[in-house]
Amino acid sequence: MLNNFDSFDNSETSARKSALIQERVGLVSTHMYKQFLDYQHATVNTNEIFSRMVDNLQVVVDTLKEAFSSRNVTTQNIYVDTDTQRSIVTVNILWHKMSFTTRCNYQPQALYREDGQHLFSGRIMAIKGNYYELMKGITDHDEEMGKLLENEVASLYVPPESTQNSIMKITHLTNREFYLNQTDAPREFVLKVIETICGGGLYHEEGARKSFNL
Repeated sequence: MLNNFDSFDNSETSARKSALIQERVGLVSTHMYKQFLDYQHATVNTNEIFSRMVDNLQVVVDTLKEAFSSRNVTTQNIYVDTDTQRSIVTVNILWHKMSFTTRCNYQPQALYREDGQHLFSGRIMAIKGNYYELMKGITDHDEEMGKLLENEVASLYVPPESTQNSIMKITHLTNREFYLNQTDAPREFVLKVIETICGGGLYHEEGARKSFNL
């Protein structure tokens, strides 16, 4: 049987261990809470920008319809479709298909910064193709992200503070970043993606050759 001194020593050791656990866990919870708040605020800003992107896409499509109608080109294959949750919008412009989505924001994620001050942000992805056609048979987030990255044209990263610039990255312009204030970002991102996709063309299929940019 333990004497009183042994019992006291064990209680003191247990108390020290408990205090250490509380301190370490407290640091973790503070860190995660900051990420959670950034995630919440970035999500609000991202959803606001995405909603305005949908409005801009409708203006672009209406303008394209007018332009092609004046040239006696049918416009039935020029349209915008938005899901009820406003998290996916698909765009068809004659033979080109593209989609924009916020479905990649299912957890707090940061944009890598070389100085180590990684930026927690929301993300709007622009992909080549119809989202629903590409995602047939996809059952989880990992598969979804793999398919999104495979077809990514550009991404817009939206920070938690509305006064901070959003950051546009275009897939074929490796390591280049374009800074856009959150007022102009919905319009500029939409136009850049459409210019990138529709400003190029398709080769006849010959092995590796598939498309080009003008």
